[in-house]
Amino acid sequence: MSDPFEPEAIEAARKTFAGPVAFLKSAPSLDFIPDAVVPEVAFAGRSNVGKSSLLNALTGRNALARTSNTPGRTQELNFFDVGTPLAFRLVDMPGYGFAKAPKDIVKKWRFLVNDFLRGRDVLKRALVLIDARHGIKEVDREILEMLDKAAVSYRIVLTKADKIKPTELAEVTEATAAEIRKHPAAHPDILATSSETGLGIPELRAAVIEAIG
Repeated sequence: MSDPFEPEAIEAARKTFAGPVAFLKSAPSLDFIPDAVVPEVAFAGRSNVGKSSLLNALTGRNALARTSNTPGRTQELNFFDVGTPLAFRLVDMPGYGFAKAPKDIVKKWRFLVNDFLRGRDVLKRALVLIDARHGIKEVDREILEMLDKAAVSYRIVLTKADKIKPTELAEVTEATAAEIRKHPAAHPDILATSSETGLGIPELRAAVIEAIG
């Protein structure tokens, strides 16, 4: 269900991410976000979906994004600069759906994410990470609705695709595609990835470059 990216696009994206990529800053509130000077692509996903691992695989760095086994650890917007001169930014959004979080933390997450999505003109696309073993859950639907209402284009990226059989992956992909047809801001094509095996990572890089083009 993913785009048949041309080899040239795959190679150009590889070269882009092989160049400078650096952590810029964390923003606990909109007061701290950097000026909107270049296109941005955001990554969203529930806690423990493998977002940090995927960001590290995408950029070819082992520790660009911090990984943690503690759900809900990242409650800030993390910005990463790509390219010299600066070409675009990646935004690691705080994970959602952590069951044990206090209500005030959940409320803070909702306000931060919603305000960011609605007010960031340079945000070209959000990549919503969904665990391939589970598909879209109720906790994911809230962020999809937020993106729809904010009119932010988004694309579903299945993570941990190596953890299930190819037949199961095909079924999850098909079910996910059927559901997102109901969402006006959703990109119709889905990317299946694995940060461990590298499955789909070249295509994901190309999808990021395509989004900012």
